[in-house]
Amino acid sequence: MIFSLQGTVQELTPTYAVINVQGVGYYVGISLLTSQQLTLNQQTFLFIQQIIREDAHLLFGFNTRSEKEMFNLLISVNGVGAVSALILLSTFSLNEIASGVLSGNSALIQKAKGIGAKTAERIIVDLKDKVQKFNTSEENISTFVDNKIKDESLSALEVLGIPKRMSEKIADKIIKQNPSISVEELVKQILKNI
Repeated sequence: MIFSLQGTVQELTPTYAVINVQGVGYYVGISLLTSQQLTLNQQTFLFIQQIIREDAHLLFGFNTRSEKEMFNLLISVNGVGAVSALILLSTFSLNEIASGVLSGNSALIQKAKGIGAKTAERIIVDLKDKVQKFNTSEENISTFVDNKIKDESLSALEVLGIPKRMSEKIADKIIKQNPSISVEELVKQILKNI
């Protein structure tokens, strides 16, 4: 069983990388989270989860041990395959997945492409007792509320012609100072700070 790979990033896309280990290229499925940590033609170290099926031997790579652990928890749920698990890891941070499961937020989990209502419920039921350690603090349950307020505010500002990446950093700073801010107030504050 392959536990980890250390080598050069030979090819890199948002969904897979080829890691060249002493002349042998390993095709490794990755999440967006891991993809953003890799650089083409640079040395890297990935934790590997090997899945052996009748028709294929698949490798999935993770930048951190925690991401690998979450992947394994997700694929342990009936109906969640490796691809669905990677989509979840690409859509949300480990903390967001854990908070969503712990707060029973099925709607949030369904935002990941290809995850339906039944699968989301199954993830919540199966993993409720197993994801505690990924939820780093109490305040993270409220981050979904923050994200919703932030997303609505940024969308409103985009309608006004203000680019998302310009207002996002300002929004983060304001939300950090005032976590219970309303959408309207956040939009006003961002406009004042641009």
